[in-house]
Amino acid sequence: MKSKTSIEVEGKTVEEAIKKALKELKLPRDKVKIEVLSEEEKGLFGMPGAKPAKVRLSTIKNKENT
Repeated sequence: MKSKTSIEVEGKTVEEAIKKALKELKLPRDKVKIEVLSEEEKGLFGMPGAKPAKVRLSTIKNKENT
């Protein structure tokens, strides 16, 4: 079975989306490349949740053959 090499996740904030993705990939933060696809947008009068944050995490391939 092949492991996932990248994943896109949404969350209320960028940090929440990153945490969700790391948990799903079961990898530490230093083993992935993080791309912020969109930041969260506040709703009317500063209410949260109008638009969720979206991130893409990709695994970093180790080039060493040890």
